[in-house]
Amino acid sequence: MSPSESPARAPVPAARPLRTERLLLRPVRRGDLPAVTRLWTDPEVRRHLGGPVTEPVIRIRQRRIVGAPGFHAVTRAEDGVLLGLVTVQDGGRGGETEVSYQFLPEHWGHGYAREAVGAAVARALESTPSVVAVTQEANHRSRRLLEAVGLEHAESFVEWDAHQVLHRRRRDGRAA
Repeated sequence: MSPSESPARAPVPAARPLRTERLLLRPVRRGDLPAVTRLWTDPEVRRHLGGPVTEPVIRIRQRRIVGAPGFHAVTRAEDGVLLGLVTVQDGGRGGETEVSYQFLPEHWGHGYAREAVGAAVARALESTPSVVAVTQEANHRSRRLLEAVGLEHAESFVEWDAHQVLHRRRRDGRAA
């Protein structure tokens, strides 16, 4: 499960929007809710995240995510199309800052997730000693993305009845 699955973790305080060569990471807006809801309900997006979210949970999340600190709508800079979400939260696993992400399937394979997650991790490391991310062992695409943005495999474990891997990147460059 991603950090956004658990309401107990505190999001990172709001920061200025984050721009990359092709993307804008900004707070979630009310108009983003249809696309964000698709992220929560699409079986392919949710394959390694416990499956589609139920309707009661969706209603709660829709009320909480708009403008919430730490939740970033990832949009294409040229046309404003919402591609996905990147979440950066303090107090994740082991008290470390944790990053998670979900992108709509029609935007997979274009490097958008790598660009957005890499930028979010780099920004987080400006103010925290390390960043972690957890994904299912079976999610090879996500594992490759995490390694591409400099996170290294740190541990493996079973949670939610599935094999998980934790990746970590430290600001000081030490091994995970």
